[in-house]
Amino acid sequence: MTSLKEAEERGQKRRKANFMWRFKRNKLAVIGFCVVVVCLFIAAFANFLAPTSYDVGNLTEARQPPSWGHIFGTDAVGRDYLSRIIYATRTSIIVALGVQVITLSIGISLGTLGGYLGGWVDQVVVRIIEIATGIPALLIAMFIMGLLGHSMWNVIFALGISGWVVETRITRGQFLAFKEREFVIAAQAIGANRFRVAFRHIFPNIIPILAVLLAFQVPAVIFNEAGLSFLGLGIDEPVPSLGKMISTSLGYVRTYWHMGLFPSLMIAIITMGFTFVGDGLRDALDPTMNR
Repeated sequence: MTSLKEAEERGQKRRKANFMWRFKRNKLAVIGFCVVVVCLFIAAFANFLAPTSYDVGNLTEARQPPSWGHIFGTDAVGRDYLSRIIYATRTSIIVALGVQVITLSIGISLGTLGGYLGGWVDQVVVRIIEIATGIPALLIAMFIMGLLGHSMWNVIFALGISGWVVETRITRGQFLAFKEREFVIAAQAIGANRFRVAFRHIFPNIIPILAVLLAFQVPAVIFNEAGLSFLGLGIDEPVPSLGKMISTSLGYVRTYWHMGLFPSLMIAIITMGFTFVGDGLRDALDPTMNR
């Protein structure tokens, strides 16, 4: 028994070392990881990094171009644009991670029930997925925002409730695949209960796939939040949002170019970082990759 346990531990260490080696070899993944770390740092310490508060303005300095006094310029009411972008980055990160908590909770729960229990439970889950797929997620989010109001937490709730379909499909599919594997059948044969089999033997094998999905879904959530804010259904003032900053800049962008450029670049940088990390995780976790 001890030797078997030691062999399993050595196997886990070897797999972890192989994963780290593959990930480090992917230069874009490393760059993306650094970008993500910087974005998370900005989100965590926005209060200390921003030159001013996001709601402090001076009308005499409205719409100033970038200068030494305001590196990214100012907005239509004289608020420092660098400060606004730093706080807007925090808003985007909070929304993206908050939405993922909701979507993964719903997706893992429904996918596990349908994929592992099967039978009529799986049929109910499949019907729910089909119904949800037929309704555009952004349309549901817009409807919820119209009912609840325009706050950051309502945006998280609206996008989370409307965006769990992909997580459910992947979790269900993985449970359907793994529950027929030999090690699962062996665990059932020695008397392991359903809960233990599902979360001790199957779910750990799904976590890497969900981690890759998380990395790819974060940029999608940021785009959806920006889309809601762009349509005027996102977060109300004075809380900054990258999408809302782009939306409000449209009337001035030809003259005051900085008002549209910098928030657009920030969205692109965040999206690039998480996408590169997702690519790197996918390649590093694939045992067939020999690069």
